Amino acid sequence: MKKLSNFIAMKKLTLFALLLTFAIGINSCKKDEDSTTPADNTGTNEPKEEIIELKTSFGTMYIWLYKETPKHRANFLKLAKEGYYDGTTFHRNIPGFVIQGGDPNSKDSNPNNDGQGGPGYTIDAEILSQFKHDYGALAAARTNNPAKASSGSQFYIVVNKNGTHSLDGNYTVYGKVLKGMDAADDIVAQPTGTNDRPLTDIKMEVKVIEKTEAELKSEFNFVP
Repeated sequence: MKKLSNFIAMKKLTLFALLLTFAIGINSCKKDEDSTTPADNTGTNEPKEEIIELKTSFGTMYIWLYKETPKHRANFLKLAKEGYYDGTTFHRNIPGFVIQGGDPNSKDSNPNNDGQGGPGYTIDAEILSQFKHDYGALAAARTNNPAKASSGSQFYIVVNKNGTHSLDGNYTVYGKVLKGMDAADDIVAQPTGTNDRPLTDIKMEVKVIEKTEAELKSEFNFVP
């Protein structure tokens, strides 16, 4: 009987020791996890902004879309993500004025229909007085209509160093080139023919990329 009691006591002692060791191990792991968590998560939650990367054979332009013109911004982002602009050209280039592109008709071999195409809809005007046709401004092309509604896809970039302020108040300016206006300057310098169309196609590839506010400041000297 005494031997049985001693056996039970030893079992209880062994079980207690195992539980104590397990508890110490769990606590130690938790401390280790807590001590490393802040360092592992540093910067991972920094918000990012969407910008446009427009590539051409003459260089790349990086474009900021104004949040104050939400309809135009959302539409451009949507089309860019869908690859809508890829393969379209800058079909209208006027030195000292603008370069214009974004027409799906410019993908075909018929130069006479350039400037007439689009996705089949227009965008309500978002003409704001704080956004001018300064050098590097991105604005929406449009047909002559009383509501000044914009083309669903065609856009232009101002290449006049002094701006093209005669257009202010009549067309929606909804972005600006943050970097790469040297590419736009080279594009507008190319020889053109009928309807200011370049003699050689100047194709674009457009996509959406993401940058943190710190990256926008360091890479483009821009704070949103």
